[in-house]
Amino acid sequence: MGNAISSALTKLGVLTASPLAFLIVVIYAGIWAIVDRESLDLHGVATLATWLMTLLIQRSEHRDTQAIHAKLDELLRVHKDASTDLTKVDNKEPEEIERQRKKK
Repeated sequence: MGNAISSALTKLGVLTASPLAFLIVVIYAGIWAIVDRESLDLHGVATLATWLMTLLIQRSEHRDTQAIHAKLDELLRVHKDASTDLTKVDNKEPEEIERQRKKK
């Protein structure tokens, strides 16, 4: 059960970094403006801005992480003495990665 939740949270993090997440917030804002325009006041706009900024930060963090992974993967490929178990570490859950790091 715990692994399923961890896996789902990891997938959710990846999904929130996709352009589709921005589109969903924009569609939500449009529906909100049409259905209940009166409640879309300064607080509503601040809420939408917070969501968009959160997604923007998530996307930039995801991009940086992916770039680091690509660089490290390349270094592992060219270095003959590198441990081959590390090449697939990015497919593991964060808790598993921490346990592996503590072992070494």
